[in-house]
Amino acid sequence: MPLLEARRLQKRFGQHIVLDDVSFSVEKGQLAGIIGPNGAGKTTFFNVLTGRFRPDRGSVIFDGADITGASPMKIARAGISRSFQLMNLFDSYSALDNVIVAMRPLVQTAFRMVGQVRNDPLLEWEAAQLLADVGLGGKEHTLAKGLAYGDRRCLEIAVALAPKPRLLFLDEPTAGMGAQGAHRLTQLIERLRQRTTIVVIEHDMPFLFRIADRISVIQWGQVIAQGTPDELRSDPWVARSHLGGLSHAAH
Repeated sequence: MPLLEARRLQKRFGQHIVLDDVSFSVEKGQLAGIIGPNGAGKTTFFNVLTGRFRPDRGSVIFDGADITGASPMKIARAGISRSFQLMNLFDSYSALDNVIVAMRPLVQTAFRMVGQVRNDPLLEWEAAQLLADVGLGGKEHTLAKGLAYGDRRCLEIAVALAPKPRLLFLDEPTAGMGAQGAHRLTQLIERLRQRTTIVVIEHDMPFLFRIADRISVIQWGQVIAQGTPDELRSDPWVARSHLGGLSHAAH
């Protein structure tokens, strides 16, 4: 049984259909990718899966439970976490505090015990370990706004990992990064996939084709191709599109 399964999702805004009969699944321990051009419906799909939008039709099943239309908080409590295309950090908080306020004790209590949790030595130690895991060891007390762009991206991933999710969504994690930053992020995600299931939306095709087990291609609000990177390289639609050259560049 898949860890997460989306069944025939549809989402419209007014008369505009953004998602049309989209199905998708990811197995436990898998790293799944979602690609497609701007405006294809990728981020809307992420928002439906993580509770930001309710689908007009279809269902979302997580570990056998129907979470269709559940609130982002309820979905987070179920064990799903996400990063954002536009970073979502508390700039005036230290890196350590950004992680602490996202940890499970606060998520489980709807953030009603912030002061108490921020003074918990065990949680501070766990947060420091998590920062070390993403390459931010020694920067625990640096304000988020004082971190370099690549470090801020890594901090956002640490924040997403703080509640110990069973499924992690990463939305355009390489956005704004150069080649060196993308390489560092590749190494980080390769480490993270050993402990959690990951779904990545990406515009950087070589990056995604290097790391993903399976990839879904979304175009015009529909999944028009799915498979392993090797299968997609030989897919006729992908070969005819601009994705074809990019996917072979990653080979």
